[in-house]
Amino acid sequence: MRRLRLSIAEARRIGLAAQGFDTERPQGRTDSRHFRRVMGSLQLLQLDYVNVLIPAHFLVLWSRLGAYSRERFERFVYGDGEYTEQWAHEASIVPASSWPLLAYRRESYRMHKNNPLRKMRGRDTYLDNVLQQVQRDGAITAGDLPPAPGPKRKPGDWHRSIPRWALEYHFARGSLVVRARLPSFQRVFDLPERVLPQRHLDQSVPPLDAKRQLLGRAAAALGVATLQDIADYYRMTPRDAAPLLRDLVDDGALSEVEVEGWQEKAYLSSQARLPRTIKGASLLSPFDPVVWFRPRAERLFGFHYRIEIYVPAANRKWGYYVLPFRVGDKIVARVDLKADRQSGQLLLLNAHEENGIDSRDCCRYLADELHALKTWLGLDTIRVSRKNAFTRGIDAAV
Repeated sequence: MRRLRLSIAEARRIGLAAQGFDTERPQGRTDSRHFRRVMGSLQLLQLDYVNVLIPAHFLVLWSRLGAYSRERFERFVYGDGEYTEQWAHEASIVPASSWPLLAYRRESYRMHKNNPLRKMRGRDTYLDNVLQQVQRDGAITAGDLPPAPGPKRKPGDWHRSIPRWALEYHFARGSLVVRARLPSFQRVFDLPERVLPQRHLDQSVPPLDAKRQLLGRAAAALGVATLQDIADYYRMTPRDAAPLLRDLVDDGALSEVEVEGWQEKAYLSSQARLPRTIKGASLLSPFDPVVWFRPRAERLFGFHYRIEIYVPAANRKWGYYVLPFRVGDKIVARVDLKADRQSGQLLLLNAHEENGIDSRDCCRYLADELHALKTWLGLDTIRVSRKNAFTRGIDAAV
């Protein structure tokens, strides 16, 4: 598709289509074809295991597929080496074909100054012994390693053991990969050659070529985007990305366009689609690529979004775990949800509609989504806190 200018509505439809929202949710059972289609659109799935509602990456799939089997999806991801975990945006699931493209990140990894391994006596020997144990005994978790002394834990600290630090060090450098996730979400680590296809391990891509390919994948996943949007997808700096985007323009993979209301130049992927409409409705994860780069969400949807997990309760404006709610090509509301598994309830703690929306339609769409989500999560009822006119309308619709 070649265009010189786009309206903001066209840019929204292109962006949502690139993320797979131009395809309706499956009516029957989901399988590997659906998972592969979604992962092909996203190129990477950011992992987040905050379990207030459901770990956020599972919700990214829900937004596009509706009810699906998490167990089947995890078998798909970890089953045959087609996908792997890597540092990409953040910790992410990526196609195994991304392994050689992300080698420059593994090779440039350096321990953070707060990593306790930096001050560990006999560190190199300990790290070598960890690798030798995996080579000798096979896949392991942090609990399979001998304990090692670490820094004293302070009240309120998030604790990570020395064995876990060691495994994550080897993971970041590519000496180990994640073979599986246990039901507790704990990672099982193994040698790359036991998990990934050898063709990916043997492939070597120069760093500039790798970055250029990753930026092309990011641009295709976004449809239309600014330099900052595209660079953020794989956590590159705009300075590094700019000349590589110029190469992609010269090669015809991208074209420069103007988008209504955007101050910055935009790039349109040659793979972009412009559907006439975007249908349906879906709750979005806080870490969905549609909204994870907050300046883009504001430019594309007029939606100012911040997650308030780390904001003191008294200072929160929207709520603890607030999800954007999409209807068609617009974000129309934000909803604070929690799964109370002990009582079997899906709790809507608060909600706010965006300006200029049809509140009654929004409540109807949201009620349908909440009922479907409740069933998928195995909960029994929905409880809506009637805090404002909008939540009272949702309660009536539910």
